[in-house]
Amino acid sequence: MSKQELAVLGQDDVDGCCPGLLTAPLDEAQSVELAKVFKALGDPVRLRLLSMIASRAGGEVCVCDLTPAFDLSQPTISHHLKLLRQAGLIDCERRGTWVYYWLLPEMTDRLAGILTRPAGKPLPEPAGTAGNA
Repeated sequence: MSKQELAVLGQDDVDGCCPGLLTAPLDEAQSVELAKVFKALGDPVRLRLLSMIASRAGGEVCVCDLTPAFDLSQPTISHHLKLLRQAGLIDCERRGTWVYYWLLPEMTDRLAGILTRPAGKPLPEPAGTAGNA
């Protein structure tokens, strides 16, 4: 195998338009889009739903398996799932009577990339603290 065929995961610049928080400030459009995702993740029920979907063996889960885990009505669970879908975190497909959900790893990978500090780079010093040890 030649060196040209080797790819280092996480090093490609696919999301060059979306730099990490520590490398460049987000523009207004990026911050509005990301706020929707973080708002969706900011609810404990939605965070649990996402975790249940993401950790499911086989990569997908039926809504009939999600609903009993909560002391909430089916319409409330459906509303939470709708918000996760609108945030781009999950997708679904109706099969007969039931709806099956799966994680969209592109969004979780994007969030991880935005929140990850570049390897080996220290955090920027707050203004006025340099030399005040």
